[in-house]
Amino acid sequence: MSLASSYLFLGIAVFLGVTSNSFAKSAEGFTLLVPSIITAITIVLCMYALSLVMKNIPMGITYASFAGLTIIATVIVGVIKYNQVPNLYSIVGLIFIVIGVLMVNLLGKQ
Repeated sequence: MSLASSYLFLGIAVFLGVTSNSFAKSAEGFTLLVPSIITAITIVLCMYALSLVMKNIPMGITYASFAGLTIIATVIVGVIKYNQVPNLYSIVGLIFIVIGVLMVNLLGKQ
């Protein structure tokens, strides 16, 4: 697997992670069957995609990138779908997460 396909699978993992987070909220504590099943399926597929990424990208960099990007994307979904607008301190923290993901991926391999 090439490095480009590893990053493609990382993107897929982020999408699946955000999907599982969104459906976990909709599952209302796993009391609703369909959102609970979708949550379970997407999180398993997410972990599978991450396992493929880790064939070429070190585990720490993979998970740091996955976690940071998933947090940012989940916040965006929260704003759009649930009208959960972050406050100033949250936005500053999210900016630090983006900076951290960029540093890990662009500078961490030297």
